[in-house]
Amino acid sequence: MTALGGQDELEAQFAQWRDYVRRRPELRQSDADELEDHLRGSVDELIAVGLRADEAFLVAVKRMGSLDDLSREFAREHSERLWKQLVLTGETGGEVANTRSRRDLLVMVICAAGAVVSIKVPALFGLNFDEDGAFYAPNFSLFALPWLAGFLAWRRQVRPQLIGVLLALFALGAVAANIYPLAEDSQSVVLTAIHLPIALWLVVGLAYVADDWRSSRRRMDFIRFTGECFVYFVLIALGGGVLTAFVVGTFQAIGIEPETFISQWLLPCGVVAAVVVAGWLVEAKQSVVENIAPVLTRLFTPLFTAVLVAFLVALGWTSATIDVERETLILFDLLLVVVLGLLLYSISARDPLATPGLFDKLQFALVVSALAIDVLVLLEITGRITEYGATPNKAAALGENVILLANLAWSAWLVLGFVRRRTPFTALERWQTGYLPVYAAWAWIVVLVFPPLFSYL
Repeated sequence: MTALGGQDELEAQFAQWRDYVRRRPELRQSDADELEDHLRGSVDELIAVGLRADEAFLVAVKRMGSLDDLSREFAREHSERLWKQLVLTGETGGEVANTRSRRDLLVMVICAAGAVVSIKVPALFGLNFDEDGAFYAPNFSLFALPWLAGFLAWRRQVRPQLIGVLLALFALGAVAANIYPLAEDSQSVVLTAIHLPIALWLVVGLAYVADDWRSSRRRMDFIRFTGECFVYFVLIALGGGVLTAFVVGTFQAIGIEPETFISQWLLPCGVVAAVVVAGWLVEAKQSVVENIAPVLTRLFTPLFTAVLVAFLVALGWTSATIDVERETLILFDLLLVVVLGLLLYSISARDPLATPGLFDKLQFALVVSALAIDVLVLLEITGRITEYGATPNKAAALGENVILLANLAWSAWLVLGFVRRRTPFTALERWQTGYLPVYAAWAWIVVLVFPPLFSYL
């Protein structure tokens, strides 16, 4: 090994170690820099006494002890940092950081207010939520997601060209949701209401990654953002449910019925605003929520594996067939998406340098079980289409399950290769994040092509 080559390899090891350290929520940037200086000093001392660069790095890291233990020590000594991160104005990053935080808060409030105004504009033309569900269902995501994308685009300072692309895609979604004269009970209305948010969420992803869409790490960041945004949204929704209960109880106590206010104002306006607020919270409090990923993955992976294996055993024991009605198809597709979500969260939370263990084998069992269920569902859907003809629901489910089949099959192969130590862990990350445009493309196909294709249903 040449000296130059050894130095390059050593710097690569430092970069990996630095990325791992900076993911620890207990450590400030200055703390990470101090730890790195200490590590570099130890490495230099070891090289000076005759060790090779890679040997010196491993010995120095070992001497520093467990990083998790070190992080817990930091948390005990400086626990007030975590609490300060939870306070809106409690940042400690200096005047510049505080100014940026206040600007983010102001822009978020403007975007949330814009979402609220957007969802109430149709009321000016005589539409309401009780009688015009065929309009609000496919258009609901258009009232919130453009404003969230606007907040992210402002925060990322994206180029004008990308802003034009975002506006064009949101406009295309608005046209697709409203151009076709569909009956309220049309299957295409339901499919648009389900798939348009998926298509538009990937547009939000363009705003999130800005000009770095080719980076698998940035795409993985967006996947992590998606999961954490969902967690925050659920928490906000739970708080909103408590607020709604108090509103009903207190006003009924004085003889006022607030149902109209709740159904026409509080709930719809609260939902679209909460989408923007959840995205802002993830952006502002990333270091606090980062540990949600490994917790959720470790908790639900064995549970979902047990459920899928039990389902396959019961299916074989009873020789039953899978019902392919709309609700069942949605349920199975959601189940498969959750499996992929668990896999993605595991990828985002895992140390790429760690060796495969029992949990990785458990994930392999989870993916293989999901793959088997997907094959069974595909066989049932294909049989029903062959026998009774195609419907929008069955055609959409067929395409989605084919896409999931390809992803699950290759994911299973990659996980198996990683467990057997023949495939690098980064290959799984690149595959999963690179598959996002496929999901987006199918969602747009369902929204744009299915309504005229199945206009009779």
